[in-house]
Parts: sequence; C-alpha cells; structure tokens
Amino acid sequence: MSNTFSDNNQIEVVSSFSELINTPFQGTMNAVCWQRNLVGDFKEIISELQLEDNITEVSSEDLLALNLSEEGNIAREIILNDMQLLADHGASPSLNLLKCYERDEELGFISTDVYSYHVDRSPIGTDTFLCTYHGAASDIIANDQVEQKVLIPEIREQLKKLHNGPEKEFEDFLKEYFFDLHYQPKPNAEPFNLGVGHLWRIAVDHPEQKALPCVHRAPVENDDEYRLLLIC
Repeated sequence: MSNTFSDNNQIEVVSSFSELINTPFQGTMNAVCWQRNLVGDFKEIISELQLEDNITEVSSEDLLALNLSEEGNIAREIILNDMQLLADHGASPSLNLLKCYERDEELGFISTDVYSYHVDRSPIGTDTFLCTYHGAASDIIANDQVEQKVLIPEIREQLKKLHNGPEKEFEDFLKEYFFDLHYQPKPNAEPFNLGVGHLWRIAVDHPEQKALPCVHRAPVENDDEYRLLLIC
C-alpha cells in the first residue's frame, strides 16, 4: 500500500480549493488532492452524533446542534466550510457517519459493492469529491494496475450464463447491472490510500471525460471505529 504522493503520476497535489476544482484531468492523471493537515477534534463530533443505521447522513443543522468543545468546534467549522465550498461549486455534498456499507455477496464470483474496486459513471460531466475526516480512508489504484472484471474469462463465462440471452444484448446487460464498472487488481498492484483530512477530486466516466476514470474502493472499516466521510 503506497502513501507517498511523490512519483505518483496518477495524482496531482494542490494547495487550495480553487486549484482542486480547476486542475484538468489528463492522461494517466485522474485524481487531484488538496493536501491538508487538519486540526480539531473530529472524533468528538462522531461521539456526539447518533448512528441511526449503518449509514447516517448528517446535515449542517445536525452539526450546528452539537454542543462541542473548542477543538470539536474547530473540526465542525472545517466540515461546514468544505460543504459550503462544494455547494457553491454546484455539487451536492453529503456528510455520512458510517459503520459499514452493504455487502454484495449474492453471486459469489463477482462483487459489485463499494468495497470492490470500481469507477463512477455519469451521463453528464461531473466529478466525485471525497474527504475522510475520521476512520479508515478509501484507496485508489492506477488504471494500468487493474483488469476489468467482465474481461476475466472465468467471470465472463459465469456472467454469460447469468445473462442467458442474445449475445448482442450481453454488453447492455453488463452495463445495466454495473458489472462493467468493477475491476480486479493485477498481481503486484500498489493501491494508494487517500488518507485522512485531504479533499480529493477524482475522475468519473462520462461522455466528455478526457482522462481514464479513477478506480477506487471503500476501505474495510477499523474495528469499533466509525468513519466520517464527505462525498459528492
């Protein structure tokens, strides 16, 4: 697992929100990182929030209602500011308190949950933004270090059996059920962990995209620790 930004041609590191949103993706570079060393007590915010399900969306009003220490208030202001910056940019940020995501183990031979390496797809031009304030952080991986799962012969054969329809409709079937969005790391692949506190913008598969979409996955959560994640 790699954690150094140097010599990683997949990532562009910037020092402001303006640079984060205005740096164009190109070639193999499909992830931009506003690198930050955040202060404040984000764990206190988690301890004051109520987890209603495995995933609870936290609104700005929920945050403002918390009675926090000075350090907790610093953390809250950082989150609120990030949410405002993204909203002003036209995004729809969602702050999630996470115990875990739902697992997809129904088929056995292929997984399509967020713990599987995947890309995001959109019919319109957009980007994915994410920041982990506390807990385990997501991974990304270079496109040349993965193989599309639907191209792996044994998986493709199983999917054809599952499809059980005309060959000309098979590719549409793969897209309809999102099988084509998922990837398998190659031997000796080196994922990159996004770390805590940095705000990331990663490339999405859409019609105007000039770069390859960024392959990423959610982390396996740490025992007895919730994640606090901003995503849009």
